[in-house]
Amino acid sequence: MITAKRLDSVQEYYFSKKLREVRALVAKGRPIINMGIGSPDLAPPPQALKGLSATLHQEGAHQYQSYQGLPELREAMADFYKERFGVTINPQNELLPLIGSKEGIMHISLAFLNVGDGVLVPNPGYPTYTSVTRLIGAIPMEYDLTEENGWLPDLEAIEQMDLSKVKLMWISYPNMPTGAKITMDKMEALLTFARNHNILLVNDNPYSFVLNDAPTSILQILGAKDHALELNSLSKTFNLAGWRVGMVMGSAEHILAVLKVKSNMDSGMFYGIQKGAISALHSGKGWFQQLNETYNARRELMFQLVDKLGCAYDTDAAGMFVWAKLPKGAKPSEDFIDEVLYDKDIFIAPGTIFGSNGEGYIRFSLCVKEEEIKKAIARF
Repeated sequence: MITAKRLDSVQEYYFSKKLREVRALVAKGRPIINMGIGSPDLAPPPQALKGLSATLHQEGAHQYQSYQGLPELREAMADFYKERFGVTINPQNELLPLIGSKEGIMHISLAFLNVGDGVLVPNPGYPTYTSVTRLIGAIPMEYDLTEENGWLPDLEAIEQMDLSKVKLMWISYPNMPTGAKITMDKMEALLTFARNHNILLVNDNPYSFVLNDAPTSILQILGAKDHALELNSLSKTFNLAGWRVGMVMGSAEHILAVLKVKSNMDSGMFYGIQKGAISALHSGKGWFQQLNETYNARRELMFQLVDKLGCAYDTDAAGMFVWAKLPKGAKPSEDFIDEVLYDKDIFIAPGTIFGSNGEGYIRFSLCVKEEEIKKAIARF
Protein backbone atom coordinates (compact mmCIF):
# COMPACT_ATOMS: atom_id res chain seq x y z
CA MET A 1 0.00 0.00 0.00
CA ILE A 2 1.42 3.38 -1.02
CA THR A 3 1.17 6.02 1.69
CA ALA A 4 -0.46 9.39 1.16
CA LYS A 5 1.68 12.03 -0.50
CA ARG A 6 1.17 14.33 2.49
CA LEU A 7 3.52 12.10 4.49
CA ASP A 8 6.33 13.08 2.14
CA SER A 9 6.11 16.62 3.55
CA VAL A 10 6.93 15.64 7.15
CA GLN A 11 9.43 13.55 9.05
CA GLU A 12 8.96 11.48 12.18
CA TYR A 13 9.08 13.79 15.21
CA TYR A 14 12.69 14.23 16.37
CA PHE A 15 12.03 13.12 19.94
CA SER A 16 10.20 10.02 18.70
CA LYS A 17 13.34 8.92 16.87
CA LYS A 18 15.95 10.13 19.33
CA LEU A 19 14.29 8.59 22.36
CA ARG A 20 14.48 5.16 20.69
CA GLU A 21 18.22 5.69 20.50
CA VAL A 22 18.32 6.80 24.13
CA ARG A 23 16.22 3.81 25.26
CA ALA A 24 18.55 1.48 23.38
CA LEU A 25 21.50 2.90 25.33
CA VAL A 26 19.61 2.45 28.59
CA ALA A 27 18.82 -1.16 27.63
CA LYS A 28 22.56 -1.74 27.27
CA GLY A 29 23.09 -0.55 30.82
CA ARG A 30 24.12 3.05 30.16
CA PRO A 31 23.10 5.37 33.06
CA ILE A 32 21.45 7.99 30.80
CA ILE A 33 20.15 11.17 32.39
CA ASN A 34 17.40 12.53 30.15
CA MET A 35 17.36 16.34 30.09
CA GLY A 36 15.76 16.60 26.68
CA ILE A 37 12.03 16.25 27.27
CA GLY A 38 9.66 18.65 29.02
CA SER A 39 7.47 15.95 30.57
CA PRO A 40 6.66 17.00 34.16
CA ASP A 41 7.88 14.44 36.67
CA LEU A 42 6.22 16.07 39.69
CA ALA A 43 2.93 14.85 41.15
CA PRO A 44 -0.35 16.52 40.20
CA PRO A 45 -2.38 18.35 42.85
CA PRO A 46 -3.76 15.74 45.31
CA GLN A 47 -7.30 17.04 44.81
CA ALA A 48 -7.03 16.29 41.09
CA LEU A 49 -6.32 12.64 41.82
CA LYS A 50 -9.20 12.51 44.30
CA GLY A 51 -11.51 14.17 41.79
CA LEU A 52 -10.60 11.54 39.21
CA SER A 53 -10.80 8.49 41.46
CA ALA A 54 -14.12 9.54 42.98
CA THR A 55 -15.81 9.18 39.59
CA LEU A 56 -14.72 5.66 38.71
CA HIS A 57 -17.86 3.96 40.02
CA GLN A 58 -20.34 6.71 39.19
CA GLU A 59 -23.18 5.86 36.85
CA GLY A 60 -22.50 7.12 33.34
CA ALA A 61 -18.86 7.92 34.03
CA HIS A 62 -17.64 5.52 31.34
CA GLN A 63 -20.03 6.55 28.61
CA TYR A 64 -19.38 8.95 25.75
CA GLN A 65 -19.11 12.53 26.91
CA SER A 66 -20.02 15.87 25.35
CA TYR A 67 -17.79 17.15 22.56
CA GLN A 68 -17.77 20.49 24.40
CA GLY A 69 -16.83 19.01 27.75
CA LEU A 70 -18.76 19.23 31.00
CA PRO A 71 -20.33 22.65 31.63
CA GLU A 72 -18.58 22.77 35.00
CA LEU A 73 -15.19 22.12 33.30
CA ARG A 74 -15.74 25.03 30.92
CA GLU A 75 -16.78 27.18 33.86
CA ALA A 76 -13.68 26.17 35.85
CA MET A 77 -11.45 27.01 32.88
CA ALA A 78 -13.14 30.39 32.41
CA ASP A 79 -12.87 31.11 36.16
CA PHE A 80 -9.18 30.20 36.02
CA TYR A 81 -8.57 32.73 33.24
CA LYS A 82 -10.52 35.36 35.13
CA GLU A 83 -8.51 34.77 38.31
CA ARG A 84 -5.05 34.39 36.75
CA PHE A 85 -5.27 36.80 33.79
CA GLY A 86 -8.24 39.04 34.53
CA VAL A 87 -9.82 37.88 31.27
CA THR A 88 -13.58 37.38 30.95
CA ILE A 89 -14.55 34.39 28.80
CA ASN A 90 -18.07 33.11 28.20
CA PRO A 91 -17.83 29.40 29.10
CA GLN A 92 -20.86 28.62 26.93
CA ASN A 93 -19.42 29.60 23.56
CA GLU A 94 -15.95 31.24 23.85
CA LEU A 95 -14.05 28.27 25.26
CA LEU A 96 -13.60 24.68 24.11
CA PRO A 97 -11.83 21.95 26.14
CA LEU A 98 -9.38 19.88 24.10
CA ILE A 99 -7.81 16.47 24.50
CA GLY A 100 -4.47 18.23 24.93
CA SER A 101 -3.65 21.55 23.29
CA LYS A 102 -1.49 19.79 20.68
CA GLU A 103 -4.66 18.51 19.01
CA GLY A 104 -5.86 22.09 19.00
CA ILE A 105 -3.09 22.98 16.56
CA MET A 106 -4.52 20.46 14.09
CA HIS A 107 -8.14 21.45 14.75
CA ILE A 108 -7.45 25.17 14.28
CA SER A 109 -5.49 24.51 11.10
CA LEU A 110 -8.24 22.34 9.64
CA ALA A 111 -10.89 24.88 10.61
CA PHE A 112 -9.30 27.93 9.02
CA LEU A 113 -6.81 26.88 6.35
CA ASN A 114 -7.29 25.82 2.76
CA VAL A 115 -4.70 24.11 0.57
CA GLY A 116 -2.17 26.74 -0.51
CA ASP A 117 -2.88 29.21 2.31
CA GLY A 118 0.17 30.74 3.97
CA VAL A 119 0.97 30.27 7.66
CA LEU A 120 3.52 32.33 9.58
CA VAL A 121 5.52 30.02 11.86
CA PRO A 122 8.35 31.04 14.22
CA ASN A 123 11.96 29.97 13.71
CA PRO A 124 12.85 28.65 16.25
CA GLY A 125 9.48 27.33 17.34
CA TYR A 126 7.39 24.29 18.17
CA PRO A 127 7.91 21.88 15.23
CA THR A 128 4.23 20.86 15.22
CA TYR A 129 3.20 24.24 13.78
CA THR A 130 5.13 23.48 10.62
CA SER A 131 4.33 19.78 10.35
CA VAL A 132 0.57 20.28 10.77
CA THR A 133 0.62 23.12 8.22
CA ARG A 134 2.28 20.83 5.69
CA LEU A 135 0.03 17.86 6.45
CA ILE A 136 -3.08 19.80 5.49
CA GLY A 137 -1.52 21.27 2.35
CA ALA A 138 -0.95 24.83 3.56
CA ILE A 139 2.42 26.59 3.18
CA PRO A 140 4.60 27.34 6.22
CA MET A 141 6.36 30.70 5.99
CA GLU A 142 9.06 31.08 8.61
CA TYR A 143 9.64 34.35 10.40
CA ASP A 144 12.87 34.82 12.31
CA LEU A 145 13.23 34.98 16.07
CA THR A 146 16.71 36.00 17.17
CA GLU A 147 18.47 36.56 20.45
CA GLU A 148 19.37 40.10 19.36
CA ASN A 149 15.65 40.91 19.10
CA GLY A 150 14.75 39.22 22.38
CA TRP A 151 13.29 36.21 20.52
CA LEU A 152 10.36 38.41 19.47
CA PRO A 153 8.89 38.76 15.96
CA ASP A 154 10.42 41.55 13.88
CA LEU A 155 7.25 43.01 12.40
CA GLU A 156 9.15 45.31 10.04
CA ALA A 157 10.87 42.30 8.52
CA ILE A 158 7.63 40.32 8.34
CA GLU A 159 5.92 43.23 6.57
CA GLN A 160 8.46 42.80 3.76
CA MET A 161 7.24 39.25 3.12
CA ASP A 162 4.50 38.42 0.62
CA LEU A 163 1.55 38.21 2.99
CA SER A 164 -1.16 38.03 0.32
CA LYS A 165 -2.00 34.39 1.06
CA VAL A 166 -1.25 34.35 4.79
CA LYS A 167 -4.28 33.43 6.86
CA LEU A 168 -2.83 32.34 10.21
CA MET A 169 0.16 33.19 12.42
CA TRP A 170 1.53 31.11 15.32
CA ILE A 171 3.18 32.72 18.34
CA SER A 172 4.07 31.21 21.72
CA TYR A 173 4.76 33.39 24.76
CA PRO A 174 6.35 32.66 27.11
CA ASN A 175 8.30 31.32 24.17
CA MET A 176 9.03 27.71 23.47
CA PRO A 177 11.91 26.84 23.22
CA THR A 178 13.72 29.98 24.42
CA GLY A 179 11.66 30.97 27.47
CA ALA A 180 11.50 34.59 26.28
CA LYS A 181 8.69 36.72 27.70
CA ILE A 182 6.61 39.33 25.91
CA THR A 183 5.25 42.70 27.00
CA MET A 184 1.66 43.71 26.42
CA ASP A 185 2.88 46.52 24.12
CA LYS A 186 4.56 43.94 21.88
CA MET A 187 1.47 41.73 22.03
CA GLU A 188 -0.73 44.66 21.00
CA ALA A 189 1.60 45.39 18.08
CA LEU A 190 1.23 41.78 16.94
CA LEU A 191 -2.55 41.99 17.19
CA THR A 192 -2.60 45.25 15.20
CA PHE A 193 -0.45 43.58 12.53
CA ALA A 194 -2.87 40.65 12.40
CA ARG A 195 -5.88 42.95 12.06
CA ASN A 196 -4.23 44.99 9.31
CA HIS A 197 -3.59 41.88 7.24
CA ASN A 198 -6.73 39.92 8.23
CA ILE A 199 -4.64 37.17 9.81
CA LEU A 200 -5.82 34.92 12.64
CA LEU A 201 -3.20 35.21 15.41
CA VAL A 202 -2.89 32.15 17.67
CA ASN A 203 -0.94 32.34 20.94
CA ASP A 204 0.13 28.93 22.26
CA ASN A 205 0.44 29.62 25.99
CA PRO A 206 1.19 26.50 28.09
CA TYR A 207 4.18 27.88 30.04
CA SER A 208 2.65 30.97 31.67
CA PHE A 209 2.83 29.72 35.25
CA VAL A 210 6.27 28.12 35.42
CA LEU A 211 8.96 30.49 36.76
CA ASN A 212 7.01 33.50 35.55
CA ASP A 213 5.97 36.31 37.89
CA ALA A 214 3.94 38.15 35.25
CA PRO A 215 1.77 35.76 33.20
CA THR A 216 0.40 37.25 29.98
CA SER A 217 -2.48 36.30 27.71
CA ILE A 218 -3.26 37.80 24.33
CA LEU A 219 -6.89 37.86 25.44
CA GLN A 220 -5.99 40.58 27.96
CA ILE A 221 -6.03 43.00 25.03
CA LEU A 222 -9.40 44.64 24.47
CA GLY A 223 -11.10 43.21 21.38
CA ALA A 224 -8.46 40.51 20.87
CA LYS A 225 -11.01 37.73 20.36
CA ASP A 226 -11.96 39.12 16.94
CA HIS A 227 -8.57 38.25 15.45
CA ALA A 228 -6.92 35.96 18.00
CA LEU A 229 -7.22 32.56 19.61
CA GLU A 230 -5.31 31.30 22.62
CA LEU A 231 -4.36 27.73 23.46
CA ASN A 232 -3.54 26.64 26.98
CA SER A 233 -3.02 23.40 28.81
CA LEU A 234 -3.02 21.76 32.22
CA SER A 235 0.02 19.66 31.28
CA LYS A 236 2.76 21.91 32.67
CA THR A 237 0.72 24.03 35.07
CA PHE A 238 -0.66 21.07 37.01
CA ASN A 239 1.70 18.22 36.02
CA LEU A 240 -1.07 16.49 34.06
CA ALA A 241 0.72 15.95 30.74
CA GLY A 242 -0.50 12.37 30.33
CA TRP A 243 -4.11 13.32 31.03
CA ARG A 244 -4.28 15.39 27.82
CA VAL A 245 -6.35 18.35 28.98
CA GLY A 246 -6.15 21.64 27.12
CA MET A 247 -8.42 24.41 25.90
CA VAL A 248 -8.81 26.96 23.16
CA MET A 249 -10.42 30.37 23.73
CA GLY A 250 -11.63 33.10 21.40
CA SER A 251 -14.77 34.50 19.79
CA ALA A 252 -17.91 32.38 19.65
CA GLU A 253 -17.62 32.29 15.85
CA HIS A 254 -14.06 30.99 15.91
CA ILE A 255 -14.75 28.45 18.65
CA LEU A 256 -17.73 27.09 16.71
CA ALA A 257 -15.47 26.58 13.67
CA VAL A 258 -13.01 24.57 15.79
CA LEU A 259 -15.87 22.56 17.31
CA LYS A 260 -17.03 21.54 13.83
CA VAL A 261 -13.65 19.87 13.31
CA LYS A 262 -13.25 18.46 16.81
CA SER A 263 -16.71 16.88 16.90
CA ASN A 264 -15.77 14.82 13.85
CA MET A 265 -12.46 13.63 15.32
CA ASP A 266 -13.15 12.44 18.87
CA SER A 267 -16.01 11.40 21.12
CA GLY A 268 -15.34 13.56 24.15
CA MET A 269 -12.95 13.51 27.09
CA PHE A 270 -13.19 10.82 29.79
CA TYR A 271 -15.55 11.97 32.53
CA GLY A 272 -13.12 11.22 35.38
CA ILE A 273 -10.35 13.25 33.77
CA GLN A 274 -12.71 16.18 33.40
CA LYS A 275 -13.67 16.02 37.07
CA GLY A 276 -10.02 15.74 38.10
CA ALA A 277 -9.14 18.71 35.89
CA ILE A 278 -11.87 20.79 37.56
CA SER A 279 -10.32 20.04 40.95
CA ALA A 280 -6.86 20.96 39.66
CA LEU A 281 -8.08 24.29 38.29
CA HIS A 282 -9.33 25.18 41.77
CA SER A 283 -5.83 24.85 43.25
CA GLY A 284 -4.90 27.92 45.27
CA LYS A 285 -1.90 30.21 45.04
CA GLY A 286 0.07 27.86 47.28
CA TRP A 287 0.20 25.34 44.46
CA PHE A 288 1.97 27.73 42.11
CA GLN A 289 4.36 28.84 44.84
CA GLN A 290 5.31 25.25 45.60
CA LEU A 291 5.71 24.44 41.92
CA ASN A 292 7.99 27.39 41.29
CA GLU A 293 10.09 26.73 44.38
CA THR A 294 10.86 23.26 43.04
CA TYR A 295 11.63 24.45 39.53
CA ASN A 296 13.72 27.36 40.78
CA ALA A 297 15.90 25.03 42.87
CA ARG A 298 16.36 22.79 39.85
CA ARG A 299 17.14 25.73 37.60
CA GLU A 300 19.86 27.01 39.91
CA LEU A 301 21.52 23.60 39.75
CA MET A 302 21.02 23.44 35.99
CA PHE A 303 22.77 26.79 35.62
CA GLN A 304 25.80 25.16 37.29
CA LEU A 305 25.73 22.37 34.70
CA VAL A 306 25.36 24.85 31.83
CA ASP A 307 28.31 26.80 33.22
CA LYS A 308 30.37 23.59 33.11
CA LEU A 309 29.67 23.45 29.38
CA GLY A 310 30.70 27.07 28.91
CA CYS A 311 27.28 28.12 27.62
CA ALA A 312 25.49 31.46 28.03
CA TYR A 313 21.85 31.75 29.15
CA ASP A 314 19.12 34.16 30.27
CA THR A 315 18.51 33.95 34.01
CA ASP A 316 15.14 35.70 33.61
CA ALA A 317 13.57 33.31 31.10
CA ALA A 318 10.26 31.64 31.92
CA GLY A 319 9.12 28.04 31.53
CA MET A 320 10.58 24.67 32.38
CA PHE A 321 13.66 24.82 30.17
CA VAL A 322 17.07 26.47 30.07
CA TRP A 323 17.88 27.66 26.56
CA ALA A 324 21.66 27.97 26.31
CA LYS A 325 24.03 29.37 23.70
CA LEU A 326 27.01 27.19 22.88
CA PRO A 327 30.48 28.70 23.37
CA LYS A 328 32.23 30.20 20.38
CA GLY A 329 33.96 27.56 18.29
CA ALA A 330 31.80 24.71 19.58
CA LYS A 331 30.60 21.91 17.31
CA PRO A 332 27.18 22.16 15.62
CA SER A 333 24.34 21.64 18.08
CA GLU A 334 23.45 18.07 17.09
CA ASP A 335 27.10 16.95 17.11
CA PHE A 336 27.59 18.66 20.46
CA ILE A 337 24.65 16.92 22.15
CA ASP A 338 25.67 13.54 20.69
CA GLU A 339 29.13 13.96 22.13
CA VAL A 340 27.66 14.71 25.55
CA LEU A 341 25.24 11.78 25.20
CA TYR A 342 27.90 9.21 24.38
CA ASP A 343 30.72 10.62 26.54
CA LYS A 344 28.75 11.66 29.63
CA ASP A 345 25.48 9.69 29.31
CA ILE A 346 23.42 12.90 29.35
CA PHE A 347 20.75 13.65 26.76
CA ILE A 348 20.16 17.32 25.91
CA ALA A 349 17.96 18.66 23.10
CA PRO A 350 19.74 20.39 20.20
CA GLY A 351 18.34 23.79 19.26
CA THR A 352 18.11 22.82 15.60
CA ILE A 353 15.04 20.65 16.13
CA PHE A 354 13.12 23.92 16.61
CA GLY A 355 14.41 25.51 13.41
CA SER A 356 17.58 26.72 11.71
CA ASN A 357 17.83 29.70 14.10
CA GLY A 358 18.30 27.15 16.86
CA GLU A 359 21.75 26.28 15.52
CA GLY A 360 24.35 27.18 18.13
CA TYR A 361 21.90 26.56 21.00
CA ILE A 362 20.90 23.62 23.20
CA ARG A 363 17.95 23.15 25.56
CA PHE A 364 17.88 21.60 29.03
CA SER A 365 14.64 20.40 30.63
CA LEU A 366 13.92 21.11 34.29
CA CYS A 367 11.82 17.95 34.53
CA VAL A 368 14.78 16.26 36.20
CA LYS A 369 15.16 15.65 39.92
CA GLU A 370 17.84 17.62 41.79
CA GLU A 371 19.80 14.44 42.55
CA GLU A 372 20.02 13.66 38.84
CA ILE A 373 21.19 17.18 37.99
CA LYS A 374 23.89 16.85 40.67
CA LYS A 375 24.98 13.54 39.13
CA ALA A 376 25.21 15.25 35.74
CA ILE A 377 27.34 18.05 37.19
CA ALA A 378 29.64 15.47 38.77
CA ARG A 379 30.21 13.83 35.40
CA PHE A 380 32.00 16.98 34.27
